[in-house]
Amino acid sequence: MGDRVSNGRTAVERRSELELAVTRTFDGPVRLVFDAWTKPELFKLWWAPKSMGVPILSCEMDVRTGGSYRIAFGRDASDAMAFFGKYLDVSPPSRLVWTNDEGGDGAVTTVSFEEQDGRTLLVLQELYPSKEALDQSFVGMEDALPEQFEQLDELLVTLSASA
Repeated sequence: MGDRVSNGRTAVERRSELELAVTRTFDGPVRLVFDAWTKPELFKLWWAPKSMGVPILSCEMDVRTGGSYRIAFGRDASDAMAFFGKYLDVSPPSRLVWTNDEGGDGAVTTVSFEEQDGRTLLVLQELYPSKEALDQSFVGMEDALPEQFEQLDELLVTLSASA
């Protein structure tokens, strides 16, 4: 417990046997960062780590409490991998909570967005049903998330310039 990995400005930390927290400050106002997480046309631009070479094929997001999402990755529909779940709480622009239903032991993800002098402090927390499920996820997350968040940084520069 208490494993903490910091990669540039992204800190990934195990807070307990069942909980993982990722903290990052973005150069952009809360409104833009929240939009990047909730508008499919923006989400598609940063969520898939480019180094993995697996693009997003489709991104359906009904971002409201009780709504659902489905994101498919792959080079074509025949080898696509889907992530899907339901939004448990959508409180713009400060909080999102969703389920990860594609596996038998999916986490519940909570993302909070806090304005700090024109920048955004983002905290992503994942609560897992078992220690084993967290162990499995921690390995992929410490590699992928910093890259995803760098891609989000680049998108925010573009969005801020055109705002």
